[in-house]
Amino acid sequence: MPTPELTASTRYIDPGVTKCYYVPTIAAANLTPTRAELNAGTDLSREIADLSGWTVTANQVDTPDLKSTFTGKIPGRTEAADSSLTLYASVNGTDVRALLPRGTSGYIVWMDGGDVAGNKADVYPIRVASCSKVRTVSGTEAAKVMVSCAITTQPAENVTVPA
Repeated sequence: MPTPELTASTRYIDPGVTKCYYVPTIAAANLTPTRAELNAGTDLSREIADLSGWTVTANQVDTPDLKSTFTGKIPGRTEAADSSLTLYASVNGTDVRALLPRGTSGYIVWMDGGDVAGNKADVYPIRVASCSKVRTVSGTEAAKVMVSCAITTQPAENVTVPA
């Protein structure tokens, strides 16, 4: 019997599919949001010009021993990368600065397959570290605001998007 293949993925690109919501509260200890909690949030997707971080990685711990010259490794502590969202600024200041000023707590919910019931989402508990204007003199790009987020506790990965 041949080795089974991994199920073929339905490939996509993030633009036009991925959703990013700011959700003020999620009650469940496992951070799985309800539909009401998602609906009480704000869809940031249309205004996101760039992003950085939003990944969970594990440190690796060396495990040398006296019997071998090879140094093995085991998974160590996990951490979230420094994360930020860069959104478009509005000339009148009515933009993300009102929603996510410095010190705001809540959750960033990434729905990579879109807001589709049954798909998977990642939920990052955040506190806004800074909400800074990005200035340039080039005149070749729109004005932007960068929101830097401290990931405050372990994110929930691959939770199910509710109906």
